[in-house]
Amino acid sequence: MWKAIGFYLASGIIVESLIADPADGTLEVLLRTIMAFSSISVLLLAMRKWQHFGQLFTAIFICENFIMTLAIGTEALYFYMVMQHYEYREEVSGILATLLVGWYIAIVSYILRQFFSYRTSISVVTALSYFVLTYGIPMLFMDI
Repeated sequence: MWKAIGFYLASGIIVESLIADPADGTLEVLLRTIMAFSSISVLLLAMRKWQHFGQLFTAIFICENFIMTLAIGTEALYFYMVMQHYEYREEVSGILATLLVGWYIAIVSYILRQFFSYRTSISVVTALSYFVLTYGIPMLFMDI
């Protein structure tokens, strides 16, 4: 679990530092990690499955790490397109980001569905809520 968190912090800081100021990016990644820890903790406490915290947290963070690695590749592709003066670089970057977010929600939804035996609709709503909590709230906090 700690290795997954370490990789997430390192790769997340790389991605966010490429997008914004490194100090702001580092703070945002730390806030996302705290929100992920809090969200998973509350969910497991509510479901009375606290003993499985390590399993669920590791599974979700392995997913986070996979998507973050792809995001680093997307940032590298965007940098290449900027250097080549590719006309549609913003559109390509936006489409890839949308695909990564959709894939992330699908993977987290699958993890939650398998872990809690949820129906697909409930797992998708829970995964979407988790995404909003872990990415949306830190992003709003950074804008304040």
